[in-house]
Amino acid sequence: MDNAALQATLPSLPPGGLAVVVGASGGIGAALLHALEASGLFAKVVGLSRSNTPTLDLLDEQSIQACAQNVQAHGLALRLVMDATGFLHNSTWSPEKSWQQLDPAHMAHSFAVNAIGPALLMKHLLPLLPREGKSVFVTLSAKVGSIGDNRLGGWYSYRASKAALNQLVHTAAIELRRKHPQAVCIALHPGTVDTGLSTPFAKTGLEVRTPEQAALRLLAVLEGLTAADSGGFFNHDGSPLPW
Repeated sequence: MDNAALQATLPSLPPGGLAVVVGASGGIGAALLHALEASGLFAKVVGLSRSNTPTLDLLDEQSIQACAQNVQAHGLALRLVMDATGFLHNSTWSPEKSWQQLDPAHMAHSFAVNAIGPALLMKHLLPLLPREGKSVFVTLSAKVGSIGDNRLGGWYSYRASKAALNQLVHTAAIELRRKHPQAVCIALHPGTVDTGLSTPFAKTGLEVRTPEQAALRLLAVLEGLTAADSGGFFNHDGSPLPW
């Protein structure tokens, strides 16, 4: 998708504002940052991560608050926030196949990164959204966080933390609507993307997209959203997902 096509993707967001990508050093986050910068739709695009200055660490609320203050200092209307953070596995922990593998430290870390961290982003960034005109806050959830769609079991910590994230988004959207009636706050499933988070667990035959392809699909979903969709949980094709 070229710049002109991308500009046509988000015409309902007022031009000249500020866009923020959280997790900008990751695969999807970096692709989102590049696409938004190339679009020319925003006066400034800011990438936040543990690798940027100021540093944003989801496990440290003070760093989140400092980054929010930095965002506010730009003096531009905050029109778009995309949270592309998430934790599935590392060298110590892998998704559980059975309750016998449940580990309280693993569970606590999953909730800290996948639910508590994004909740703190909402705490400090949602109040910065303008009260007039469309603005959007998106956090990347996961289809496996859907309770209604869970037919395979397993992945306890990841599923539960993403389900918690969905509830936090829905709850925050209700409060957001009171003072920012045109704002949209949603959870969005990006699909399976060729990144370090999901690639080791991609099933044969499952469609795997590059981060660049995923980023453009996610941005395309935003155009179809209205304030009535705020608080929802959506797939990367724009269709709603069950709770």
